[in-house]
This record gives sequence, C-alpha cells and structure tokens, in this order.
Amino acid sequence: MNTQTSTRSAPRDFSSVQTWVFDLDNTLYPHDLNLWQQIDERIRKFVSDFLRVTHEEAFRVQKDYYKRYGTTMLGLMAEHGMMPDDFLEFVHQIDHSPLLPNPALGAAIERLPGRKLILTNGTRKHADAVMRRLEIDRHFEDVFDIAAADLDPKPLPQVYDRFLHKHGVDPRRAAMFEDLARNLSVPYELGMTTVLVVPEKTREVFREGWELEGRDAPHVDHVTDDLAEFLRTNCCR
Repeated sequence: MNTQTSTRSAPRDFSSVQTWVFDLDNTLYPHDLNLWQQIDERIRKFVSDFLRVTHEEAFRVQKDYYKRYGTTMLGLMAEHGMMPDDFLEFVHQIDHSPLLPNPALGAAIERLPGRKLILTNGTRKHADAVMRRLEIDRHFEDVFDIAAADLDPKPLPQVYDRFLHKHGVDPRRAAMFEDLARNLSVPYELGMTTVLVVPEKTREVFREGWELEGRDAPHVDHVTDDLAEFLRTNCCR
C-alpha cells in the first residue's frame, strides 16, 4: 500500500470523527474494473440518440457539458430541456458482475466507530447494486444520491449543505473519502477530514486530466491507493 499525506504541514486526523462519508464509484471499488467506463459509454450513446448526432459529436458534447455543468445530464437539461429520469435509468443500466465481494473492505468499514453514509452523483439503485455486489451494504445507514441532491452534482456547495442537513452531520466530526480531489474542496472548507482514494492503476483508466489533479492540494489531508488497508490502519480504533 502506498499511503501519504498531502503537502500541508498538519493534515487532519480521525480522532474525533463520528461520521464516515464515502463516494461510491471508483472509491469503494478499484478504478480498473471500469464500471465507470460503462456508464461513460452509455452517457455517450444517450447523447447521440437524444440529439441525433454521431458518436464523435456526442463525445464532444458529453465532455463539454460535464466540464461546464458538472454533469452531462445538467447540460442536456439546461440546453435541450431534457427530462432527467430516462437519462438516469439508461446510463446506470450496466453490468455489475466485475464487482466481487470485498471482505477486507467490509471488515474495515464495520470497525469504524460511528455512522457510515454514501454520497454519490449516481442513483440509489446503482449504489445499492454496487454495495450488494461488494457485500458491504449492511454497513451503511443511507445513500444520498443525485435525486436527494435535487439533481445538483458534487462539487457544488449546495450538495454538501443538503447532505449535512438531511443527515444531521457535523462536518467537523466527519471524514470524506473521494477519488476526485475537486470533490474534496468544499468538505475540507466545511471542516471535514479528507481522503483522496487513487489506486495506482488510475492512469490506465480514461479520465480527463483536470479530473485527476489535486493529489497535493491543501484540501486533501490524506492520499491512499488501498482504501481497506487505509481504514484498517488509520481509522479503526
């Protein structure tokens, strides 16, 4: 395991953490399983079919909207009046079979003192499928998904505000685990201890360069390439 702290001189620790908040995709399972690539491809197909454009043009639109609006879905809603339900259902119809039970992760999460919650830009249905395949669903109190966020995605500040309010979470006594550093900026500002989960194979999976920036950002307290081992050695007390 390669675990490090950020360049900030005094990273926050976990001594007072009572609520453990986890992103879902590419955080609770390895990036190289490429589940997100399946979703990415289905988004592109939806854009192509909805706008009646080529896959090449759909790719350009998809990435443009994602960068400007936070999700392709919001871009389609804002610029084309798309209704979100069909989009969310379609893009999350993927093959979850690459996911296998992860008893080490389950044991580490179970030992965490306090509450455990999921905060995802995906749907609850997709989150439930992922957690069942990993056999970690029984460890989590609830899932805060894109619908609960009123369709706003991380890293928009209002998403975290809604999450904290709904679940009565004190951010100064919470930790956030994410695979994208940009999604940790607001949690850090709110007082959360932040952990960037970036396995070594991340660069082998197609991601936008700007998405992967931030390993050394001051709002990243810790970086790890092995979530289960990190939880076991740093968070379980």
